[in-house]
Amino acid sequence: MLARIGKLPLFLLMLGASGLMMFVPAGLAYSGADFHVGRSFLYSGTLLIAVFFLIAIALGDQHEMQTPLQHLRALFLSFTLLPVFLAVPFAEGLQTTTFFNAYFEMVSSLTTTGATVFGDPERLSPALHLWRGLVGWCGGLIMWIAAAAVFAPLSLGGYEVTTQGEPGQADTMRGQMQVADPMKRWQRTAAALIPIYAGLTLALWVMLLVLGDRPLVACMHAMAVMSTSGISPIGGLPEAGSGIPGEIVIFLFLFFALSRLTFSTDKGGAVGGFGQRRLFSDPEFRLGLIIVVLAPTLLFLRHWVGAYEVDEVRDVSAALLALWGSVFTVMSFLTTTGFESHEWHVATDWSGLHTTGIILMGLAIVGGGVATTAGGVKLLRVYVLYLQGYGEMQKLVHPSIVVASRKERQRIRRKGAVIAWVFFMLFAISLAVIVATLSGFGVDFEHAMLLAVSSLTTTGPLSQIADETPVLISTYSTSVKSVLCAAMVLGRMETLAIIALMSPELWQK
Repeated sequence: MLARIGKLPLFLLMLGASGLMMFVPAGLAYSGADFHVGRSFLYSGTLLIAVFFLIAIALGDQHEMQTPLQHLRALFLSFTLLPVFLAVPFAEGLQTTTFFNAYFEMVSSLTTTGATVFGDPERLSPALHLWRGLVGWCGGLIMWIAAAAVFAPLSLGGYEVTTQGEPGQADTMRGQMQVADPMKRWQRTAAALIPIYAGLTLALWVMLLVLGDRPLVACMHAMAVMSTSGISPIGGLPEAGSGIPGEIVIFLFLFFALSRLTFSTDKGGAVGGFGQRRLFSDPEFRLGLIIVVLAPTLLFLRHWVGAYEVDEVRDVSAALLALWGSVFTVMSFLTTTGFESHEWHVATDWSGLHTTGIILMGLAIVGGGVATTAGGVKLLRVYVLYLQGYGEMQKLVHPSIVVASRKERQRIRRKGAVIAWVFFMLFAISLAVIVATLSGFGVDFEHAMLLAVSSLTTTGPLSQIADETPVLISTYSTSVKSVLCAAMVLGRMETLAIIALMSPELWQK
């Protein structure tokens, strides 16, 4: 039975898993006597499972070995078509919104963006909140598995700048993939990573419970941290009961979004034994640590100068709280989670200076580690561009210099900097096109830029925090929301993967 299920198309398996997930919020709704919402999820889940089995029976023993490109197409359908089914119980359970708003909510959750059209958390019932968080959590799990099962074999998602992207090695791997069924890669990766992902989520949930959060809040914040979705049933961490101790625990778990080596060694095979090295030798991890130390330090010094001018430097407690608020928020937005520290605004009260949202936008654009749940350009690509820039500066000073081949450079393909620069330009072009499109639909330039960055980097809370006044997505038209949906899918799958979907090899199948 399990062997036959494993041979089914990937999208169909995700459809069946979605039906099973719907029983979780149904159980929560029934336990809280919210019978209408419970029935919405129960009936929708039962119907999806029935459709899954009917299609599975219709396919019978037909089994055609799928290619990684076809799995890439299945991922694209999962982020665009699957939210239609996920939105049915949400829209039916809420009843006070349009179906497109429910679809937007599911696209935002599944892509781990976390943007919402419901500014007031009280509008949604606990079961609906749990459904948003659960969909976001599963979206993060999909990206964990897809990194090794889809993006690594195709040299996408950041792997294109590593030695795996070299033409010779790519041909060798492609020959191996023609022999092995790519679905087995999904099965092996899922079997290895699901226990880790679920175990870490459970551990964080228990810690937040012990520190004072309510069960639902602790569960959703734990899922939001592991998936970097930033989805919260209470509007964020400032309203949580765990306080600063809870933020410290969350801060430690955010390190899993800086490098895949924090939870898996499968990245090693992609970059020539990279996973066998110690974590602190990982360029991504080290670059992330540098940013987490340097950015809050500069912010603190800026606020310290402001506090000195108003003679508030002696307030040591305010200074320490301001420093912690900067450190946590920088880490949160670098990993594209988007949680704001409860002490983030203490710095403003201490010095009287406002922290510009451009800093948070820049952090989100840099993003977290390759093959993690984080969005953005990714730390590895930034590191590759740094290596290229450093080498060029050396040649300017010493034109005849022969740059030594360090171990870090050996894991980067010869044209890695070119590929990284191409991706950065594609990201910039995508950002410009989305901003221009939003402006054409009547969104002012500042809000258009903010919404475009938050969507492309999958950092939804950015639109609520980066500006002095939160940007309310619910006030915009369906056309604007459609553009944001497309931007979220583009940011989650990345531009190079969308270009790969246009390959004739895929559509001839």
